[in-house]
Amino acid sequence: MRCLLIGWLVFLSAGCSVTVRQPVLHDFGVSVSTATQQSKASVSINAPTWLWDNRIRYRLLFSSPSQVRFYGLDRWIASPPEMFEQLLNLSGKTKDYALIIRFQDFEQQFDAPDRARVVLRFSVEAYADNNKQKIGTQEFYLQRPTQTPDAAGAISGFIDLVHEAVENIRDWVAGLPDHQE
Repeated sequence: MRCLLIGWLVFLSAGCSVTVRQPVLHDFGVSVSTATQQSKASVSINAPTWLWDNRIRYRLLFSSPSQVRFYGLDRWIASPPEMFEQLLNLSGKTKDYALIIRFQDFEQQFDAPDRARVVLRFSVEAYADNNKQKIGTQEFYLQRPTQTPDAAGAISGFIDLVHEAVENIRDWVAGLPDHQE
């Protein structure tokens, strides 16, 4: 008994401690100058309830494709729909249309333990400034392999993917017919 007590005291006096890591918060990176003029257009995002939290989700398609998992130590600073809406509103690239974006997917998918990709699926509706006349609708499905099959790969992949999505929306909106003010 005395040896057990001495061992316990040695363990405690050695300064052993358990460090609890706090989640690290991420965003989509700095891409738009704060000096950028915001366009007259507005962007609003609709998304399923499960996409309105800040957890980074992934799915192991090779073993349990119906189970959604989350990284415990990496999170978004806000929900992906909120950050995407802010990015588009600040970009000034919507040609003064009102846009409604409907998110369907925003997750990392593993095809194998060492191979993952990020997926973003959404649709965009463009309306004239008066929000009464629909000018057009477009579906987008974007995916990109991640550099690493982990949270860091998901984060960098999503940063690239959302910037690609902004450019795709800009290109699509630029091809829409001009509307009457």
